[in-house]
Amino acid sequence: MRVLVIGGTGFIGPQVVLSLRERGHEITLFHRGETHVSLPEDVRHIYGNRKNLDDHTDELRKASPDVVLDMIALRQQDTSAVVRAFKGIAGRLVTVSSQDVYRAYGKVTRMEPGSYEPVPLREDSPLRTRLYPYRDKTPREEGDPHRYLDDYDKIPIEKATMKEPELPGTIVRLPMVYGQRDNQHRLFSYLKRMDDQRPAILLDSGLASWRASRGYVENVGAAIALAVADQRAAGKIYNASDDEVFTTAEWVKRIGQAAIWPGEIAVVERGHLPTKLIADMDTNQDLVVDTTRIREELGYEDPVGVDEALLRTVAWERRYPQASIDPNTFDYATEDAVIATLNP
Repeated sequence: MRVLVIGGTGFIGPQVVLSLRERGHEITLFHRGETHVSLPEDVRHIYGNRKNLDDHTDELRKASPDVVLDMIALRQQDTSAVVRAFKGIAGRLVTVSSQDVYRAYGKVTRMEPGSYEPVPLREDSPLRTRLYPYRDKTPREEGDPHRYLDDYDKIPIEKATMKEPELPGTIVRLPMVYGQRDNQHRLFSYLKRMDDQRPAILLDSGLASWRASRGYVENVGAAIALAVADQRAAGKIYNASDDEVFTTAEWVKRIGQAAIWPGEIAVVERGHLPTKLIADMDTNQDLVVDTTRIREELGYEDPVGVDEALLRTVAWERRYPQASIDPNTFDYATEDAVIATLNP
């Protein structure tokens, strides 16, 4: 099968490419050429900016893709351009989406009014009613590197993916993804404290009990590759995440085990914590998804277990720590004062 990947050189993309190559598929990447990663030599590269995809349509069509995989759709117009370019040409479009489409996410971020959503969330669970979840009240300046967030929303992207009969669509919704090359360094704030030999990590009581799905990068890469390779995925939406789900306290404990940290998790009521250690979210709404569909329909299984995934991630974080650190985030004197009240 010939697969054209839009993006593919970022955090998750290389894992998808490797998984597809292991299955014997031909891969062409369309990307800017600004990120260099180690990929099989027979992977073909077409260079360009997806914002100007219409300018590259002829060259991209020459790749004769059976499936187009869009790893980096951020706006509805991104997906609409892909559909224009490949309807009647490719056999299918697979778009990587996010579990932030669910109404439950809107409850976590306090965007959505009303009652809480039951979990686990299935692919037909209610979506957010309020669009553009990261748009500020005041539009960002044109030169702001986060300007794209004003127009980001996966809900209209999903609709654009699934509406064209001449280009059947597949959606893969991802959770919080962790692992090697994570530019958000999701483990860093915990791991730095562990490596600094902090005696305890403080968690506000709401966050400590909050449950959310997560996905190791190699696992979600394998799930996306499976959705690309299997024609049965046409017209389907899939949740993808690790099988095991943890509370935040359980998650931090597992990170500590991988880091060989002897400290403890200290759960503290919000009124006894400094503001910066209180999670700015509604922790009464869990964000756990059901992955039964992709496991039963496509035969997906996690290639890497959580313990091994965390060992690999901790090793990578230690080798490539977050470059920019806000010292106010690690105010150990204030944390010590709280710890002292717990152990008088």
